Amino acid sequence: MLDIASYSKQTKYLVALDSIIFGFDGNQLNILLVKRGPDSTIDTWSLMGGWLAENENLELSAERILYELTGLKEVYLEQLYTFGDIHRDPIARTVSVAYFALINVEHYDSSVSEVHHAQWFPVSQMPDEILFDHRQMIDLAIQKLRYKAALHPLGFELLPEKFTIPQLQKLYEAIFQTTFDKRNFSRKILSTHLLVKLKEKQKSSKKGAYLYQVNEEKYKTYSNSFLNFVSNPEF
Repeated sequence: MLDIASYSKQTKYLVALDSIIFGFDGNQLNILLVKRGPDSTIDTWSLMGGWLAENENLELSAERILYELTGLKEVYLEQLYTFGDIHRDPIARTVSVAYFALINVEHYDSSVSEVHHAQWFPVSQMPDEILFDHRQMIDLAIQKLRYKAALHPLGFELLPEKFTIPQLQKLYEAIFQTTFDKRNFSRKILSTHLLVKLKEKQKSSKKGAYLYQVNEEKYKTYSNSFLNFVSNPEF
C-alpha cells in the first residue's frame, strides 16, 4: 500500500544536468569546458551544466541548459548516464544526469563562451584537473560516441551542411584517434547511399574535391540501423 506520508520524511537531494558538448573544427574532436570551481578558493575546469527545474522533465531541462550554454536548439542530445556517488560533490549531495551533445561549430555562438568563460579543448589535450567526476563522464561519453559512430551515421551531426569525403574521413579519424585507408573508407561510406553528391567543389582544396550533403530522408530512416561504418573498432 502506498504510504503518501512517507514522502515528506525523505531527504531531498539536488539534481544536476551536466553537458558533454562535442564539436569538430575540421581537424580535431573538441569538448567544451568552462573554468570554475566549487568555491572561491578552487579554480579548475569543468563540464558545462545546470540544475533540473521544478517545472521541467529531464529532457526539457537538458535542452534548455544546452541552449543557454551554446545558443543552439534542435541539436543531437542523448542521455548518457546517471552519476550518484555519495561523495561526488563535496558541497551537497547531488545526483547528476549526464548528457552528451554533438554540435556544428559553425553554428555555435562564440559570444556565449565569453559569457561563461568557456573554451574548446581537443579530447586528446584536456586539462589534467577537471572538477568532481567530470573526467569520468567525459571518458564514458567518448566511449559511447565511438560505439555509436562505428555502427550508425552519427558523425554527420558534427559536420557542416556541405562537406567532402576527406573531411568526413578526418572526422572519423579524430573520433577514433586512428587513420583509415582512403579508398576503403570512401567505398564504405558511399555504399550506404546516405550521401548526395553535389555539383559544387571545395574551393580551398587543390584538386577541387566534390562536396556532399546528407540525404535527410535516408538519414532519418537509417539513423538507428547498424551500418557498421567502422569495422572492428576498439572502444
